[in-house]
Amino acid sequence: MKKPTVGIVGTGIYLPETKVTAKEISDGTQGMWTEDAVINKLGIKTKLKPGKLDGTQEMGVYAAINVLKNTKINPLDIDVVICVGEEWKEYPLTTSALYIQDKIGATNAWGIDVANRCCTTVSAMKMAKDMLIADDEIDLILVVGGYRNSDFVDYSDKHMSMMYNLSAGAGAIILKKNHNRNILFGSHIIADGSLSRTAGVEIGGTKNPITHKNLEESKKSLRLMDPVKMKERLNKVSMPNWIECIDNALRKSNFERKDIDYLAVLHIKKSGHLGILEALGLTEKQTIYLEDYGHIGQVDQILSLHLALEQRKVKDGSVICMLAAGIGYVWAANIIKWGEA
Repeated sequence: MKKPTVGIVGTGIYLPETKVTAKEISDGTQGMWTEDAVINKLGIKTKLKPGKLDGTQEMGVYAAINVLKNTKINPLDIDVVICVGEEWKEYPLTTSALYIQDKIGATNAWGIDVANRCCTTVSAMKMAKDMLIADDEIDLILVVGGYRNSDFVDYSDKHMSMMYNLSAGAGAIILKKNHNRNILFGSHIIADGSLSRTAGVEIGGTKNPITHKNLEESKKSLRLMDPVKMKERLNKVSMPNWIECIDNALRKSNFERKDIDYLAVLHIKKSGHLGILEALGLTEKQTIYLEDYGHIGQVDQILSLHLALEQRKVKDGSVICMLAAGIGYVWAANIIKWGEA
């Protein structure tokens, strides 16, 4: 019996209005990074700053409303809400998927939160596809989430330059069983748990609770907890793991590298971005460098696809590769063929 296909119905985004400039980031580093270096090396012209009402869960609601508007989907037809929003949210130990489910009126859906850091969306799309194929009673899944880990960034920490780009916003994408357009093909994910505690928020968990003495420090305690180990390991394995994810996702999809028309990739420093394009034989016209948005974590791939559709970089017949990586450490890729199946 032939397996069902899974297609993307549409995307939605929410972006805060306030921006942080390269000069403001430079000033925050207290002279370690010039404005020119922030722009040309780190690849940040501006990034987004959350407003007072832009909580992680609330921004997820805004993106969900946007995708429902764009796709004209009735929220009552949604069977599952998979929330890819970050753990840093309005209230710890609340379930973001259920908050979004209620706010958009998707009362027939159940929901679950998943966390894979900046890899969460690509991982969740694989999970959603597998659920749609395996369960006869699931027809429509909303993948959605918000992100504002930028709150934790300490610009005076010289080890944190790889995270100066952390931004804010939300994205949503709807997947449907046997939707005859925009087919999600193969995915591939690689994990390296030896890096699981090399980066994270150092203060606020059970290991190092917040006290009256470390309260102010805790607010900016996203750190590389073992910067030497992390950077040495990433320099060795990151690019090979990305390429392995891409090649295996292509193999599972019956495509080759030459078939890729558009790369929906997370924001990283400019040299790394150009290095990936070169390795794949792609040009800068076949992607969007998110230098005006910063790194909105796991929202980057949805944002990139959303912008590419608006700019006509993706059209019917385009083969898309979504590419992600998340601290922990995880690398992932998937393949999408846009247009009629």
